Order: sequence, then C-alpha cells, then structure tokens
Amino acid sequence: MSDQNVRELIIVGGGPAGYTAALYAARADLEPLVIEGFQWGGQLMITSDVENYPGYADGVMGPEMMADFRRQAERFGAEFITDDVTKVDFSEQPLRVWVGSDEYQARAVIVATGASARWLGIESEEQHKGRGVSACATCDAAFFREKDVYVVGGGDSAFEEALFLTKFASRVHLVHRRDEFRASKIMVDRAEQNEKLDFVLSAVVEEIVGDVKVEALRLRSTADERTWEVPADGLFVAIGHDPNTALFVDQLDHDENGYLVTKSGSTETNIPGVFAVGDVQDHTYRQAITAAGTGCMGALDAERFLATFEGHPGTALAANR
Repeated sequence: MSDQNVRELIIVGGGPAGYTAALYAARADLEPLVIEGFQWGGQLMITSDVENYPGYADGVMGPEMMADFRRQAERFGAEFITDDVTKVDFSEQPLRVWVGSDEYQARAVIVATGASARWLGIESEEQHKGRGVSACATCDAAFFREKDVYVVGGGDSAFEEALFLTKFASRVHLVHRRDEFRASKIMVDRAEQNEKLDFVLSAVVEEIVGDVKVEALRLRSTADERTWEVPADGLFVAIGHDPNTALFVDQLDHDENGYLVTKSGSTETNIPGVFAVGDVQDHTYRQAITAAGTGCMGALDAERFLATFEGHPGTALAANR
C-alpha cells in the first residue's frame, strides 16, 4: 500500500468513547475511519433509558443517544465501516488493521472496543434485558425506587451494586452460589449492617419470570438442588466485565484481567501511535460520560502524535473544543 493510501487515524470500536474520538478527530480534519463493529454503540444499545448523561434533560433511549453521537461525528467527515476488525499489526509504521481480507493502514490507531458485562447465560435473561434486568446499578437504580430487587454476585463489585441499590429500592437481596463471599471483609461488614440488604447463599438464578417485565425469579439451591420462586421487580447481574481486548493483548500492555494499560495522565499505550479509550482501559467508572471524556483525550493525544510526522498540518485540535 502506497503512502498516499495511509490514513491519519483509524478508530476501532463504536460507542461513547469511539464516537467522541471520531467527532474530535473529524473536526480536526483528520478524516478518521471508524471501524465500529457489528455491535456498534456498545453496552448502551441494550440500555433502555439513560437519565444521567448531561444534555438529555428528559432522558433518552440508549440506542437513540448512540445514533446521535454517531451522526454528529459523521457530520464532520468521519467515515464508518460497520464490521468487526479481525486482525491488527502494530509492530511498525504504518499501523495495520484488517477487516477480513481487507487491509487498512494508518499512522495512529485509537482502540475503543469497550467491555462486555458477564451475564448469567439463561434464555429468560436475554428476554428481560432493559425490562428489569440490568448490569449497572449506577445507571438504572433510580428506576427501582421502593422496589424489591435482587443482585447476583459475590465480589466487591456485587456488594457495591447492592449497597448503592439500597438508596433506592425498598429491599435488596444478594444472591451468591457459594456460602461465603469473595468480597473484602469491609464490604461484607458494611452490607451486614445495612437493614435493607439480606443474603441468599448457596443459590443461583435459574429463570426470570414475567411476560413483559421482571415479576419473579426462580432460584435453585446449589446444596440440594431444590427450587423455589420469589417475587422480584428487578435483577442486577454483577459477576464482572470482560474487556474486548482479545485482538490486542499480544501486542499491547494489559493488566491481569485483560484491560489495556495506558500511561499515567494519557491514553497512550506502550506502542507509539496506539491509544486506548473508554471501558477497554477503564475498569473503575464504566460510565458513558467518562468513556466520552477519554475519547476526547484519545483524539487530542492522537493529533499531537500525528503532528510529529513531516507534512502533517499540525491542526490545533484543542481549539476545536
């Protein structure tokens, strides 16, 4: 591929981080190519109502918000491919990215592939996502005021979700498949002291019951296999997230859980010209607004990197804020 076919920037992944990076890069005349994936929009595509993103005073459907983000980036010249990246080679410049047999080259790449919540994997769970089943208490707890809800999990994240939910729900039940927790003692102690929270140990959720929304849960004992049904208004699955980094872990530094590691105060990875933004490197906040913020950072960092190449216009991207 000749130099004239080498792009300035490729963004891998579509979602708040990827689309924000595309918006900033497009306004800086970097003409970014966004390979957004078949599941563009990220986790917000399975989120019904978003009420905590600034600017949407009356709330917005997750897919509608992602369509807004995408359309805004497209307005300024971002180009989109709705397909999945199948291979990357970051060993030398130009950086190379493949979609099937099609190869694309760029001087800079922003990785914005996000993370995926781990789900229980039962059929009724899929049917009730966004209808009482959630993987984010911070996002959805306000919809369950004075409701009876269940949380599945046994680690610190599950306890954080459960404790947060007690600020809204009338009752919170934490279901765990074992009779002891993986969570830290301080989290367990805090939960035990909360009068609105109780534990259902040695049990798993076998089925979610309800025609339109969650009405009940069928639980199964891991000790003696007996089953029973409990009324419920909602179910929060808090068994962890997996970063979508399988394509990159052979080339980019990552932590023990697969999240990409970036330099302090930056979106730079260990490879010059490759940047990571959003939930693919953030296992702490995992919010649309924080993902969008790092998407902006990634575009700024990429522009500054590109400005070091001879012939690059050196656009002052910061002026486009």
